Amino acid sequence: MNKKIIQTTDAPAAIGPYAQAVRAGDFLFVSGQIPINPADGQLIRSTITEETHQIMKNIGAILQAAGLRYENIVKTSIFLLNMDDFAAVNEVYASYFSGNYPARETVQVARLPKDARVEISVVAVC
Repeated sequence: MNKKIIQTTDAPAAIGPYAQAVRAGDFLFVSGQIPINPADGQLIRSTITEETHQIMKNIGAILQAAGLRYENIVKTSIFLLNMDDFAAVNEVYASYFSGNYPARETVQVARLPKDARVEISVVAVC
């Protein structure tokens, strides 16, 4: 199988031994993104709405580096520290698509990297 690492400075650098994304065959697997500002590497601690927007912008930058767009996303995983944030995260998330939404699950977790409140990973078709 042919595998290509996707890397861009327009999204946060990995904070561990993983790639921002990996293209394998006709799929792009984007690692979980938390609300880190790629300009300074700092975690954004603001409203859940602003944090989710930052995550979606980071995902968009990685997709763009691979020559893709949000419309190429076929599967999303959303991890929330508190399920009470579901509606706000869902509203922001939905604004990045124009229908034909990807498959998705949303789960509440005990803890996320850097104590973030939300993390999103995606799989896109190339």
